[in-house]
Amino acid sequence: MPKPAYSLTLPQDRSTAVVFASPHSGRDYPPSFLRRSVLPTRLLRSSEDAFVDLLFGSAPRQGAPLLAALAPRAWVDLNRDADELDPALIEGLVRGPPNPRVNSGLGVVPRVVASGRAIYSGKLKRVEADTRITDVWRPYHDALQTLLDESRATFGNAILVDCHSMPHEALEAACPRHAARPDVVLGDRFGAAADSEIVDRMEAAFAGAGFRVARNAPFAGAFITQHYGRPSQGQHTVQIEIDRALYMNEARVEPNANFDVIRRKISGVIAEICDIGRCDVAVAAE
Repeated sequence: MPKPAYSLTLPQDRSTAVVFASPHSGRDYPPSFLRRSVLPTRLLRSSEDAFVDLLFGSAPRQGAPLLAALAPRAWVDLNRDADELDPALIEGLVRGPPNPRVNSGLGVVPRVVASGRAIYSGKLKRVEADTRITDVWRPYHDALQTLLDESRATFGNAILVDCHSMPHEALEAACPRHAARPDVVLGDRFGAAADSEIVDRMEAAFAGAGFRVARNAPFAGAFITQHYGRPSQGQHTVQIEIDRALYMNEARVEPNANFDVIRRKISGVIAEICDIGRCDVAVAAE
């Protein structure tokens, strides 16, 4: 029997249209995967958005569900489409149209982790990839869409907050040398995935908590933002990327001395984001 694909924590009183989800914080590494990989666990974990589920753990206490992956990103990437399969990794596939994510080894079943390190020494059978999608990818996305459908049915709209973290070195590479680097990047696919007022208020919430905030650069959102962001249908999606150096030691994949401080700040931001869902409900009901 397959292991659970996700953890879902529901509030006692679901009082907001907002849904929080963390697709990359899973850290349940199958022993068979660890034996097969040519990388040590510490390097496999470089792909994780480690501890993001803990940073956003107060969401249910503030009226919003929190959906979190259990399987790690290096095993199956929930922020990819199910058909983003890599012919360089999976046997029997014919190369399809160009896809930068797949070509770089970061398809739905990743070939590499951070910095392009190969996970395996050979290829995987197609049935292995299909099993990961069936056992993990589909249940997670079924649960996510159900939560959004429930928000829309109850409140008239849904706001998905897709929670991630970004390697500090990614910011160093993407930002001009002397420019202030953001602590948080909000991605709404340049306005295509969420109403601008919602994103404005999220930005104000993070800025009010003392974070430097940027939009869509260097991360505008990937599959989840593109797939679930349907503002015209009352379904909004915003990707949140938080600089890992703020709250963890990236080399050791451990919380650092600032972890509790950052978690408290984010808890305050979560409260303000949940209020956006309540405000939108009031407007929709008028």
